[in-house]
Amino acid sequence: MLKIMIVEDDLTIAGVLKEELEKWNYEAFLVEDFSRVMDDFQEHAPQLVLMDISLPSYNGYYWCQEIRKISQVPIIFISSRNENMDIVMAIQMGADDFISKPFDLTVAVAKTQALLRRTYDFNESDNFLSFQRTVLKPGESKLYFDNQEVDLTRTELRILELLFMQKGEYVTREEIMIKLWEDESFIDDNTLAVNVARLRKKLAKVELTGFIVTKKGVGYALNKEAAHE
Repeated sequence: MLKIMIVEDDLTIAGVLKEELEKWNYEAFLVEDFSRVMDDFQEHAPQLVLMDISLPSYNGYYWCQEIRKISQVPIIFISSRNENMDIVMAIQMGADDFISKPFDLTVAVAKTQALLRRTYDFNESDNFLSFQRTVLKPGESKLYFDNQEVDLTRTELRILELLFMQKGEYVTREEIMIKLWEDESFIDDNTLAVNVARLRKKLAKVELTGFIVTKKGVGYALNKEAAHE
């Protein structure tokens, strides 16, 4: 489920947006402390940010620039400040789109979906798994992270599918090998270790070093901290 971060100090608007996005099977969460926007961003690792310009403490332009220092996650500004200069400023600061208040919820959701599709190359019928800022698309045998993509072999894909479904909990080597045997990938424990090592090298090339962790005597898991760094 894709995660969307809402940075909006009008609680009515924020609540309505959250409720509408959840109807479309997105996981939406609201920023409550507007002096700690980056803390929430790094903790929740959303796939998209909806942000007002006029905010307590620092405005949306400031937070947009801060996010851009560490991530290319798509950002949509939602604001009543809809003069051309405001829109130009938003784009120059790193935003991807702009929605003027008052807005229609249908339009807001449509723009959100369109930007997610452009960013992660999704189709409406695609099945995918997400973990923090990473998205796994089994249909394409690819992993996406911050506008980067990793091509996966069939074995690498099956390994990641199991790990993504566990959301950071450990999966035993035996469970992984059983799954691979069911898929007619006849590998033993040594071959599994080789595949995981090769997969780690691929992930490191897109700045996902340490994304897969090992616990001796237990198995493998996705690192809950790696995609925050």
